[in-house]
Amino acid sequence: MGVPNVVIVGRPNVGKSSLFNWLAGRRLAIVDPTAGVTRDRVSHLIEVEDRFVELVDTGGIGIQDTDDLTEHIEEQIQLAIDSAAVILFVVDTRTGPVVLDKQVAKRLRSATAPILCVANKTDTNELISNADEFHRFGFPVLPVSAEQKRGREDLLDAIHRQLPPSPGDEEISEPEMKVAIVGRRNTGKSTFVNTLAKAERMIVSEVPGTTRDSVDVRFELDGKSFLAIDTPGMRRRQSVASNVDFYGVHRAERSIRRADVVFLFFDATETISKVDKQLADYIAQQFKPCVFVVNKWDLQADQMPTQQWADYLRDTFRTMGHVPIAFITGKTGKNVKALLNHAQHIFKQARTRVPTAQLNKVVRAALEHNPPPLHQNRRPKIYYATQAATEPPTIVLFSNDPKSLSRPYQRYLLGVFRDELLFPEVPIKLYLRTRQSTDQTDEIDAKLAKKDEG
Repeated sequence: MGVPNVVIVGRPNVGKSSLFNWLAGRRLAIVDPTAGVTRDRVSHLIEVEDRFVELVDTGGIGIQDTDDLTEHIEEQIQLAIDSAAVILFVVDTRTGPVVLDKQVAKRLRSATAPILCVANKTDTNELISNADEFHRFGFPVLPVSAEQKRGREDLLDAIHRQLPPSPGDEEISEPEMKVAIVGRRNTGKSTFVNTLAKAERMIVSEVPGTTRDSVDVRFELDGKSFLAIDTPGMRRRQSVASNVDFYGVHRAERSIRRADVVFLFFDATETISKVDKQLADYIAQQFKPCVFVVNKWDLQADQMPTQQWADYLRDTFRTMGHVPIAFITGKTGKNVKALLNHAQHIFKQARTRVPTAQLNKVVRAALEHNPPPLHQNRRPKIYYATQAATEPPTIVLFSNDPKSLSRPYQRYLLGVFRDELLFPEVPIKLYLRTRQSTDQTDEIDAKLAKKDEG
């Protein structure tokens, strides 16, 4: 499972960004008395006892944005709520419950994640009775003060208790793999799904989705269960003219977020379009395992070798060189089973956890082969690494100065991880964190220092 998201929500001016900065231990979000300063989601990796979590700050619910971005802000808030493992519903003890707090509480009742009501600005013990008024919303109330730094440990303990079990806490059963089939119009997605339905040794039941544009198809192949998510054909956003098209785009994006693996379909007889690039960017932003599927290959095989099309894809999507490529004919079923088998393989990669000792052995070898470039006449130090989560594989590197590790060097390390570890074809999340100066230097840093002296 991925790093759990702890999402901060609430009406404007209750101190969400102050709470975010306080819990993160750094000034990351802008704190300003003007309502609506936070628009996009802001996130930061923190450690809660023995667990890593992604702390997410959101815009104020109910604000009417002066730049006409209210719809965008609300969309970002809903995405955060949908992804949350724990929700921190922040309220203001000084003002007490107001109408907008009640509206936020009503909205959160449909959320699936556990909710903690964080009564911020409880600056003194005398204000605790004011915080008790928020029990009326039906959520556990924790009085804190980000400004006065009161109640932090109690809040972190409460968050930890509400987190879902870590993979080490429970036996992991083999889940059903969900595959989203996305692409621009007329690339053969629905034909592909129909072929799945008719394929040998497959039992299919069709369940309508939430709109007429989305259909979930459940089937079995060789005794294993799958879910194919058929999505509407995407078109350029400038061309989205009707509500049906608008919601179709959003359903497709939601399907990508739901999926374990994404098949991005291309028409072998057409050139790559801007829509294809937008979809690839969105898949990458979501860190989803993906297969580039070149469909209708029977119409092109005699005119172009597969390597030429593969080179075309690699040249177009330079940052997604790890993504496997499949050539199929959905109408006849050619190579379809091989595609599904490969999807199972990369799904397994995304769920792989590497032992810390093995990971640090790889990091140590990478540093010895190619040390980090000097930054302001000093070589950055990397102390150790740990894998914090799966789906996607998430690696945290601890350094004396994370900002001094350049983007090219981070890409180098990601390339090493793909070459040496068990997830060569899936996206990897990399976090850089500061190790406290009071910690002792470990073997990785010691070997690097020795090499510098030599």
